[in-house]
Order: sequence, then C-alpha cells, then structure tokens
Amino acid sequence: MSGRTVIRTVCLVVAMVMCTDGALAARRAAPPVVPLTEAGQKLEAQYSGQLKALQAELQKAIPTVDAQKKSACLEARAFEKTAETDRNTKQKALGKIGRAAGSVNHAKGKWIGGAEKGIVSSTEKLKNATTDAERDAAKQELANWQKNKEDGLAALKERQAVYDAAKQEEPKLIKDLEDAKEALAKAQAATMKAIKDLGLEDALSSDRLDAKLAKYVVMSEATPRGLAEFSQQGKKQAKLVKTLLSDADLMKQMAIADGEANGKYGQAMKIYMDIQKASKKAQDGELQRLALAVSLEHATPRGQRSAVGDTDAPKYVDPLKRYMHFEKAYLADELDPGFKAHSVWDYRMTVDGEEPDEILAWGREMLHNYRPDHISTPDYRWRYVAAVRTDIRYGSQFNKFDKPELQFFQNILMNGGVCGRRAFFGRFILRSFGVPTTARPQPGHAALTHWTPDGWVVCLGGGWGAGTTKGRYTKDRDFLASTQARENDEAFVEVKRAQWMGDVFGEKQVFGLLSGEPGFWYGVSLYRQRKIIEEAKAVALAAVGTDIGEANETKEEILIEKVGLTDEDKAIVVAKDGTITVPAVACSNPTSSTGKILFMDSVLGGKQLHYSRTGGGLAECEYTIAAPKAGTYAVSARVVTPTGDQHLLISVNGATEPVDMVLPLTVGMWDTSEPVEVALVKGKNAVTFSRGGENIRGLTIKDFTLKPVSPDNR
Repeated sequence: MSGRTVIRTVCLVVAMVMCTDGALAARRAAPPVVPLTEAGQKLEAQYSGQLKALQAELQKAIPTVDAQKKSACLEARAFEKTAETDRNTKQKALGKIGRAAGSVNHAKGKWIGGAEKGIVSSTEKLKNATTDAERDAAKQELANWQKNKEDGLAALKERQAVYDAAKQEEPKLIKDLEDAKEALAKAQAATMKAIKDLGLEDALSSDRLDAKLAKYVVMSEATPRGLAEFSQQGKKQAKLVKTLLSDADLMKQMAIADGEANGKYGQAMKIYMDIQKASKKAQDGELQRLALAVSLEHATPRGQRSAVGDTDAPKYVDPLKRYMHFEKAYLADELDPGFKAHSVWDYRMTVDGEEPDEILAWGREMLHNYRPDHISTPDYRWRYVAAVRTDIRYGSQFNKFDKPELQFFQNILMNGGVCGRRAFFGRFILRSFGVPTTARPQPGHAALTHWTPDGWVVCLGGGWGAGTTKGRYTKDRDFLASTQARENDEAFVEVKRAQWMGDVFGEKQVFGLLSGEPGFWYGVSLYRQRKIIEEAKAVALAAVGTDIGEANETKEEILIEKVGLTDEDKAIVVAKDGTITVPAVACSNPTSSTGKILFMDSVLGGKQLHYSRTGGGLAECEYTIAAPKAGTYAVSARVVTPTGDQHLLISVNGATEPVDMVLPLTVGMWDTSEPVEVALVKGKNAVTFSRGGENIRGLTIKDFTLKPVSPDNR
C-alpha cells in the first residue's frame, strides 16, 4: 500500500400518489422527549388543530391535476430514467479506454521509469563502493531494480494489448454513447413537455397561497409538540411563536432558505428578535437577510472550536456575537464585494463556521498582511482560498507540532495537513471574507465548494458529480442545480411552491433528481428547476486545484500579478543617526516578481516582498546599500511569518560565512526580528538575503533596518 493510500485511508420513477398526513409525520426525525406541562399539552393540541385545519384548507385550494396527465408524467419519467441508465452504461464502457491508457502510462512511467532510475542509482553506488559490504548491497539493489524493470516490461506488454483492443472498439463506443445521449435528451424533453401539459404554470406563478403554505411548512417542520415545548417555557417564548406564526413574509423567507434543519423555529425566532433588538440595521436589506441566516443556522447550537489551551472558552458559538461580527466587518468594508447581494440561503453558508469570531477577524488581517494578492486577484475561483495552494503544505508529519495556544486554523496554516485540514482551512478563510462555502467530500478525499460571481466552483477535488454535499442535497450536482436556479429569485420561488404543496400532501422531501425519487409535487418542482437552469443557460464551472488535492505542486498555470515599482517604493532612507531603512522591494536582483519572490502592494502602504513556499532550492535578493560610514550595523527585518523556525542568511560583500537571522513566529501579524550584526564598509555594500532547502516556508518582508552599533553599546 502506498503512502498516499495510507493517508487517504486516514483522511421519478416518480411515485405520483398523494400520501396521508401520517406519512409526513413519519419522515421527520422524532423530537427530543421533553415532558409537557399541562399548559404545554394544551398548546400542543392548539398547534395541532391549527396545522390540521391549515392542511385541509390547502389541500382543497391546491389545484387538482388530471389523472391521465399524471400518468403521462409517470411514463415519461420512466423512459427518462431508462435512457439515463443506458447513457451511464455507455459512458462507463467508453471510459475503459481511458483507464487502459492510464494503466499503460503507469507501467511506462512509474514502474519502468522508476526502475530505470533505480538501476542508474544502484549502478552508481556499485561504482563508488569501497567495501565488500557496500558492493554486495549495491549488487543486490541493482538486481532488484533489474527484476522490477523486467516485471514492468511484462506488465506493459499485457496492458498495451488490452489498450489496443479497447482502441479498436472506440469508434463504436463513441457512436453508442452519442446515440444514448441523444435518446436521453429526447426523453428529458418528453418529460418536460408532460410536466408542461399539467397546466400548473398559473398555480406555481401565483403567490396567492404563499402565506398559508409557508406557515404550514414552518409548523409541520417545527411540529406541534416542538412548538409547545418551546412555548411552555414562559410568556416570552409563547409570544415569540405567536409573532412568528403571524409574520407571513418572515416564514416565507425561512421556507425559501430551506428552514431550520431540526425544526427549532422557536429558538430561531428568539435569536432573530435578539438581533433585531441589538441592531436597528438588521431590520431590512442585506443585514436583515444576514440576521435571519444566523438565526436559522444557530437555532441548533453550533459548537465552537477554540484553542485547545483555552479551557475557559465558550462551548458554543454565540449567535448574536456572530451576527454583530459580520455586521461590523461589512460596514467597515472588510468583506468580499459580493457579500451585499447574497440571499439568506447563501449567508447561511457564511455564518455557520465553528471558529470564534476573533479568529475570523484574524483570518482577514493575516491575509491582508501576508498575501494581499490573494485578496485582490481577479480570479474568483482562487480569491482568498489560494492560501491553501500556496501555504498549506500537504502531509500530516508536522501536525504533532500544533500549539495548544493557537486555534485550529492557525495551526493548519503553520503545520499543514492532509486533505481534510486543507479543506477546513479553505472554507474558513472564505467565511472570513463573507464568501459562502460548504464541504464537498468525495470517496476517500475532502474538498470544498464556494460561491463566485460566475457560479459555484469545486476546489481541491474532482469536478461536479464526483462527490456529495451536506444537508438536503445528497448529490453535489443537485446542490449545484439549486445554486443555479436560485440565481433567478422570482422564478425559483415557483420551485419552492411546488415543494410546499408536496409537503401539504405528505410527500417525501427530495431536493434533487439524483438524490432520490420525488413524489408528484416534488417532481414538478425539480423539473421547474431544470427549466430555470436551461433558460438561464447556466454553465457549471470546472473544478480547480484538482491536482493539489493531495500534493504540494500544481500543474495549473499561476498568473503572477504584475506590480509596478516606483522610485518612492524603492527609496532607501538614511536617518540623521545613520540608521538605514531598506524597502524589501529595493533589491537590485530580482527587479520583478519571479516564481519564488513576489512583489505586491502592502497594507502598510507602498510595497512588500514575499518569499514563496512553493518549490525548493535557493531564493535570494541582492541589495546595494550605501553606508554613511564603515562599522558594525544591527540588522532587523519587519516580517510576517505564518510558521516558526524561519531564517534569513545575510551575506555582505561576498562573505563566505553568512550571518543567520532568526525570524519570529508572528502568526500572520507584522513583527520585527531580533537584530543581528554585520560589518559594512563606507559607501556601497552588496548585501544578499537568501533562503534555501526543500522545506522553506512562506515569508513576507516589508523592510530591513540597519542601525549603527556604537562600541559603547556592544
């Protein structure tokens, strides 16, 4: 078993039949058993009566659909499912050619190629052996590699034969797949026509029943008993439930945003009203939507992940503080420009993190200090989250150095991790800037997906269809479909109306055509959703970072942002006392950004220099510094480091023994290193700052200070 395998191991046919009220109750998770007081029992009976009366009223008001038209939908959907299965079978058959090609390439590359490298290495060892033991060991190693190559050649012959045979079938397989796709397209069109022939356009486009439908959804998901359990706590709680059930617009907002996952609508209402009292700004617009998102997402308490050493930290995230944190950050213009336009549903995937609020603030400040280019990049697929690609090294070997005084995400930045920790950090840094994101796991691997102005994109994993998402959308493509349809607010509410009607008739909740077999109304909703997506001509974004899901170096082209340097940016200043301040970007070599050394705008003003983690080997910057007089100078650097044990080697005027400058662990903040002493001659000095090795980490430098050292002060 390979090391990577070990790490990874660690790491309709539509039932268009109306159901009974009992089926609705059966599909909901049983609420926790909380004894009802006498008052609570009366409240439960009251809520139950309201719910049943509301259901009966709605069932009469919802349009009756002709049985023959339903049957036609059933038949069309059955044909579509059959065509889809056939398409998948043909696709899999064609895929065997690619798998065979991969097998051949593996034999040629890793197997035979690896053996040939081993033969060269062991031959060199044999040539350089000086003892019998060394010669015997080298001979044995050489024999092993030669045998390995022979095995590889034999395997290649077999695999090549399989591939050649598969290639002969390729034209037929391609034709079969094209025919299957065409048949599926026709079947899908037939289903869409059958749905259209139901004549439900007017019913779905009308908001006439919205208030009652939304109320039914809220009450049924909360359950009469759940509402009674909350209300019996006191007059304030009972009033909150009454206020909620009287606010049709609020309930509709909740229902469109997928409601409260565990039916805790009373607690959601309490949080919402607490926020309203704490902030007048939360009463309308984007901040009202944000407040509701926090309320729905935190009605079921969300555990807070504090530093291990912080034993007095709160157990749960405080909903009010979470809202106030984002309100403050938004009003201070610290969040992504797209934050203002998000829906309640989007905001939920921004405010649902386990990190303390102060760590969200740290994430923003850290990235502004350390990698501001990740914030300004126009490539939204990598905006903010590029930190995973550049700075979260792959592997778990350093996780044992996690510091208990640091929070989980700070430790990930410092010590890296396998796919899980990297995806966790990626989602965290996106949330820090107010970008909606959620987990997108796939078999044996953790990845994430996040919002961009052009649609949601998968990062660090396979493309859409390779995994799942949490919550209602079991299959990731069903989640994607919801994101695409929700772009059209006015049309998407028709999708929800059909689902609410399905709830009234007790249908099983199915939120995607790949996630289960929907009942009649849920089937109507999902085909309405498909139509919205087709009319919008929505295009799914390709995944990014697929090749670094379990690696450090990407094959994707990384565009280096060009930053122009002015004379002022590079101006070296000598103070009256002889102290020399050298901007890090004032180097004579390099004079522009490279793969290892990057110039970028600085949050402190002017420019700053970044030594990249990417790649090994030597990275150095040369400076020409004019000293006002000869002597000893104390050199310090103003830096940002996300990790410890970092050094800069300083060589002056070609000295063969460089001076070692130890850099502080700043955890993403600005700090100044302890000074080290170098000798300068009067006039021009060639000073080189360098780093080398295979395990260098990212480092950002604003400037260097060289202060004359008086003999009396030494």
